This record gives sequence, structure tokens and C-alpha cells, in this order.
Amino acid sequence: METGMKTNEMCLLSGSVCSEIYSDAILKNPSAIDKKDFIYDNCKVEYSEENVLSNNFCCYQKQNLYSCNICSKEFSQRSHLNTHYRTHNNEKPYSCDVCHKQFSQTSHLNRHYRAHTNEKPFSCVVCHKKFSQKSCLNTHYRAHANIKPYSCDVCHKVFSQKPNLNRHYRTHTNEKPYSCDVCQKAYSEKSTLTVHYRTHTREKPYSCDVCYKEYSEKGSLNVHYRTHSKEKPYSCDVCHKEFSFKCNLNRHHRTHTNEKPYSCDVCHKDFSQKHHLNGHYQTHTNEKPYSGDVCQEEYSEKSSLNVKFRTGARDKPYSCDICHKEFFSKSNLIQHYRTHTNEKPYSCDICHKDFAQKHHLNGHYQTHTNEKPHSCDVCHKKFSFKSNLKRHYRTHTNGKPYSCDVCHKEFFSKSNLNWHYRTHSNEKPHSCYFCQKEFFSKSNLVQHYRTHTNEKPYSCDVCHKKFSFKSNLTRHYRIHTNEKLYSGDVCQNEFSDKDNINLNY
Repeated sequence: METGMKTNEMCLLSGSVCSEIYSDAILKNPSAIDKKDFIYDNCKVEYSEENVLSNNFCCYQKQNLYSCNICSKEFSQRSHLNTHYRTHNNEKPYSCDVCHKQFSQTSHLNRHYRAHTNEKPFSCVVCHKKFSQKSCLNTHYRAHANIKPYSCDVCHKVFSQKPNLNRHYRTHTNEKPYSCDVCQKAYSEKSTLTVHYRTHTREKPYSCDVCYKEYSEKGSLNVHYRTHSKEKPYSCDVCHKEFSFKCNLNRHHRTHTNEKPYSCDVCHKDFSQKHHLNGHYQTHTNEKPYSGDVCQEEYSEKSSLNVKFRTGARDKPYSCDICHKEFFSKSNLIQHYRTHTNEKPYSCDICHKDFAQKHHLNGHYQTHTNEKPHSCDVCHKKFSFKSNLKRHYRTHTNGKPYSCDVCHKEFFSKSNLNWHYRTHSNEKPHSCYFCQKEFFSKSNLVQHYRTHTNEKPYSCDVCHKKFSFKSNLTRHYRIHTNEKLYSGDVCQNEFSDKDNINLNY
């Protein structure tokens, strides 16, 4: 380079070309330039006369870059170019002597060794968290500073890491560049494909050192550890309820905001959770992709198959820490907890009655609309709830699948069997607030309350007479219809009410 020749300077701190241009003479003698001249427009770093351009912060060999003849990417050193070529020819000359995994660069192999040794030489000076790679530590520091330098130019969402931004772009483009060579299912992330392969190989490389349960994903193992530690690091800022997992907190927030961001593109029904939408799609396609190995019964959702497995194996992994009752599924345990806390998070927007379970609210809505979508195909009687229809079918088949193990009496429904057990134990768990009278069932208590309040919610649509109990209204209707269902064994007289037969005798 001739003296006085000018060249562009590349600042290695910013990775871009600086706006300052220097003569070759000044580069050899940086003290000739005033201190203020060394403030770069891109990186904004100010240098003193003693260290300006002398510690390899800047490189001035733009004309000597080495270029890849395949993708035209440029490098400042030939060794970097040679390493880069391996990304094109998939050459991986460095192999791990523990698991035999291969790598294209020796630095990648060294980092990989730490996965076996669990070595984490890089420590955060703020929270002392340790990392196996320096790049992970640098990224971690952004969590303390809340620095998110990468922004999506479509929706302007910001990210602390560039790979996260690249993955996010695929949510806009719906690009899925990674494909399974077994079932051809495509994924937007390579890590997701790696986990998916394990569904074919049944590989579960991550094991809990407490209960030895195995998982195909490390994240699932970390989540599982919280079932042992009972750690709940995520708290709702509205009701202060705590959660073990951030995704559960995000879903919980929607119970406050009533947000339903997932919409069916067939019927436009909205859902608060994505897996609910996925399950709903199968009501349109009638697809049931999950099948039991033993019974070959098919299910539209994997969770339903898992519960079926547990019922067959009598495995109840979820236990109430108050009464120690065990359950097949976590959702049943959550619903059970509400019997202790009396929590009723679902409210009717018409009469404001509260319910502990969402399907109870959905059923309650039908009392306002008088909708009865479930019909018996024998007698065509209609019901608001499918469970009531199933019980009704047993009146035709005389099926009584629930039997008392004390007196062997049989019942149509499990709830009737539970009530019957109380006749043996004389248990009356439901007590009247006004007179302290006790009852076997809650429904009997509700009916009893009407003797105090004089409430008559059942009205005849012929004469408008009101009744406290539905059975009384049913008997009253027979006055208008002259229907006589009961007849005497001796006199053969017919009666509209069974009690009238006894009076006749």
C-alpha cells in the first residue's frame, strides 16, 4: 500500500464498515490524529491516541477478503473460508470419542464435550448462573438489561437473540424447512424435528434422578422436576394465583381477559388454547389419530388416550394434597380442588350463577334457552345433557351397571349408588342453614330450602299455577290431560297419582 492511500476501515465491534477514512501514514502513526477523530458512527466507541487502531479493533484489509465461490460470503482469513466450505459439503472431520457425534469445527466439538462433563465455566456476575458456552452467557446478560436488539419488520416484536427472530419469521411465512424422512411431517424448527424423531424411535434420553421417569425432551424433564419440588415461580398479577409453568400462567390470564386468540377456519369458533382448537378440528374431519395398543379404540386427542391407559392400568398419578384422593387426569384433580376451595370461576352472563366447571355452565345455559339437543332414539324424549340421555337409555334396557357391595342393590347411575351408600353409613353431609336439618343429597337440600323461602320455580303453562317441586308439577299436569298411569290390583280403578291408590285401599 502506498503512503497516503486511503482505505475503508471495518470495525470488528460492530461488524460493519465505519464512516471514517484514514491514510496509511496515520494508520502507522495513530498519535498524529486528534482524540476526537476516533468516534465511529456505527459503534460510537471513542479511543485514546495510545490505543486507536492498534489493538486489532479495526481491520483495514478490505481488498484482501476471501470469498466463497458457492454463496459469495466473504471472510477475512482463508482458514475461516475453509471451515465455511464444510457447511456446503457437510464435511464433519471431528468426532466425539464418547458418543461419536461428528462436528465440522473443533470448537464445536469442545463445546459438545461439556454436555458429557456438565462443565459450565462461564458464570453470570449478576445472578451467578453458569453456562457451558460464552455466547449463552452473553445472551443471558440481555435478560438482566432487558436488551432486545432484534426486531421483526412485520409485526415489530423484539427479541434478545437473532435465532429467535429467525424462527419467529416462520410464523409469518409458514415456512417449514425441516422434514421427517419417516413420515414426511414438516417443522419450522430443527429442534422440533429432533424431538419428533423420538416418537418413531421411542428414545427417551432424559431421566429424572428422583423417580427415574424418562422423557424425550429436556424441557419436559425440567418441568417434571417441579412436581417434586412443588416450585411455582410464575404468579398471576390479577388474582396472585401461582403456577409451575409460564404457559399455564399465560392460559390462566385468558380467564381474566376472556381472550380467545385461536379461531377455527371452518366454523369460526374461537378458543383460548391452541390444543383445544386442534381437538376441535377433528370434529370436522372425524379424524382419530390416536389408537390404543390393547383395545384398538381410537381417540381424537392424545390426552384421552393417556387417560384410557391409566384407567386400564388403574394408574392414578395425580393426588389431592388435602384429602389424598387420587385421579387419572390432572384436569380432574383441578376440578376436585374446587370442592375444597369452593371456587366457581365460570359465571352465567344471564343470571350470574357461578359454576365450578365449564361444562356445567354450558349445560346451565340450556335452562335459559330450553335447548335439548340430545334425543332418545327409542322414545324420542329429549334431554339437555348427554349424561342424562345415557342414564335414560338404561330405563329401556333395564341396565343397572352400578351395584352396592353391601346389599347388592343395583342402580342406573353412579351418583345414585353414592347416595345409596349413605343409607348404610347414615351419612348426611348436607345441612340446612335455617333449621340444621340434614340430608343425604344436595338436591334434597335445595328442595328443602324452598320450604323456608316459599320459592316456586316450576309453573304450569296451562293454568300458571306454581309449584316448589318438579314432581308436583308433573302430577298436576295430569289434571289437565286426564292421564291415569296407575291402576289398582283389586278394583282395577285407574288413578292419576300413585298415592291415590293407597287412599282407595
